[in-house]
Formats: sequence, structure tokens, C-alpha cells
Amino acid sequence: MRKLYYPLITCIAILGSLLFTRSTHPQDLTNVNEIVKKANHSAYYQGKDGKAVVKMTIKDAQGRERTRELTILRKNMDDKDEEQRFYVYFHQPADVRDTVFMVHKYVGKDDDRWLYLPALDVVKRIAASDERTSFVGSHFFYEDVSGRGIDEDNHELIETTQNFYVLKNTPKNPQNVEFDSYKVYIHKGTFLPIKAEYEKNGKVYRVMEALEVKEIQGYPTVIKAKMTDTNIGGETLLEYSEVKYDIGLPDEVFTERFLRKPPREYLK
Repeated sequence: MRKLYYPLITCIAILGSLLFTRSTHPQDLTNVNEIVKKANHSAYYQGKDGKAVVKMTIKDAQGRERTRELTILRKNMDDKDEEQRFYVYFHQPADVRDTVFMVHKYVGKDDDRWLYLPALDVVKRIAASDERTSFVGSHFFYEDVSGRGIDEDNHELIETTQNFYVLKNTPKNPQNVEFDSYKVYIHKGTFLPIKAEYEKNGKVYRVMEALEVKEIQGYPTVIKAKMTDTNIGGETLLEYSEVKYDIGLPDEVFTERFLRKPPREYLK
């Protein structure tokens, strides 16, 4: 089965006139698979590759804050919106400096995920069973970073508004996740997913949303987003800068040897 993905930010509460315009499509789409495919492309596969510097601010239930600075490198391995590579390098603070998270996405099989822990000089494989655990102490899960395969859920178009397609997504294997379903809002004009609400027992407990979008090199791009979780309290804010597309990343950057030897020229 073809495996596609929602992006790190599958949900956005978009501000500004860039996205809140009436769709230019002469007719609303009704095929949910077509909507998901277009959303997947717009939000996750823009350009052949890309880079972004990210400031992560983690606020706990008591309001205490911690910050992290990281660089994300991403490359599409084909032109079919299928296989992809991710390399996430942590610059700050000192206790996570040189930590690396790398993902190889595949079609028809589980993704490969590695976490390099410099303090222990250990490379850890992230098992599928660990995908929905906290990513380096934030409110994001490993699966949020590397993407959830859309073939893992059943998708239903439950509402079409002036600006958005609203999809309900129900896991095919509910024993593998902690949620019952999640709702995604997709903007008609850009097909960017704009918000996701995860539900359990009829209550929304986890929400991903973007707070700011900017057009970069012709691509509408999320430059500020956050995740909130009422179960544990608090939120994590992501602020993107130095975003670039089509920078010509070589394949070798996304190999295991670069877990211990970061590609400095692409991380500046």
C-alpha cells in the first residue's frame, strides 16, 4: 500500500490574508483521497529539499520554560511524494548539543529512525512502539516529527466550509495509539493542513496549530507553530527561521556515519 505522510506540523491556525482567501477552484473537491494527497504534497514535499533553523520553547504545566535550538534538513528521494529523509541536529542547550535524530521514510514498510546521544556516544534505534512518546522532552511525539503514514488511518470528509476541508481520521489499529480519532482542517487555496485536534473519549486533549505562515521561494511556509496537551499540561512552541528550499543536499548527509559527524556546512 502506498504510504504518504502528514508533516511535522499537521495542524495550523493560520493568520493573515496569505491563506484566508476563497479557494480559486471552480468546484469543491469531494474525493477525500484526492484532498489528502494534495494536502500531503503542499505541506510536506515542497521543493526537492529544504532547511530550517528552529527555536523550540517548552512550557510545562507550571509555566516553567526550557528552550532548544535545532536545525532540520529534509530531502525528497523521489518525485512521487513517497520516500524522504530527515536529519535533525540540536545546537543548544549544552545538555542536548550534538544530539541527532534521523529518519528514513519508506513506502510499504516501517520507517527507520535513529537517535544519537552524544553524552553516551550511543546510537539508538527508535522502534515503532516508541513513535508516540515525547520527542526530547517536548509536547511533540517522535511520530509528529517524522510523520504519520496516512494509510494508518481511515479518512472521512465531514465538512466543507468556505475556506476549509475538514477531515476526520480514525486509526485502523487503535491499540497502537492513545487517541480515538483526530480532525484535520485543510485550507482550500493552498491545501495546507491548518489544524489538528486529537480526541479521546469524546474530548479534545491534544492540538497542533500554526500561528504564522509566510511565503518563501513561492511556497507557503509555517514559521511559527505550537502543540498543546491538556493531559500533561503546557505547550511547545516552534519558531522557524533561515528557511530555504532546493539547496542541493547530498544523499550522504542522511547516512549513519553523519550521526556522529554532523555535516557542519549545512548546519550553519
